[in-house]
Amino acid sequence: MDDRKEIYDLLNEIYLILDDGDRRLFSQFDLTPPRYYALVHIGHKPGISISNLSDLMLCDKSNATRIVKGLEGEGLVYRLPHETDGRTLRLFLTKSGEEIRRKAINAHTVYNEKRFEDGLVGMDDELKLDLIELKKHLRASLELSTAS
Repeated sequence: MDDRKEIYDLLNEIYLILDDGDRRLFSQFDLTPPRYYALVHIGHKPGISISNLSDLMLCDKSNATRIVKGLEGEGLVYRLPHETDGRTLRLFLTKSGEEIRRKAINAHTVYNEKRFEDGLVGMDDELKLDLIELKKHLRASLELSTAS
């Protein structure tokens, strides 16, 4: 088997396992992973535009708009016109949105600490650091190949 295919397949399997766990966790808050990350980004950058949000979420503007409209309909997000650019809307969390964001982030942190504590049992610190460095190198390489 080609090493590149094996690496891709392993990373894809890891992604699917992580995504499945995240979906299960976020469902407690009536969120999907994209809705969770929209709340995280809007809370981190109050006043962010939908265009900037779509860039951060690696999705097109229409998909980000659909996610925001759903969150807005549930009273978690609200939009205000930009002060100088009439075509742009700025996004903010409501009190309810901030509360759900905080609870979901805390639950996600605890869940991942447990998930990786169990998953890294028997792995020494040097191997963990090697894994981190390898993943950083791979991410940088993939970002470069995507940009070209």
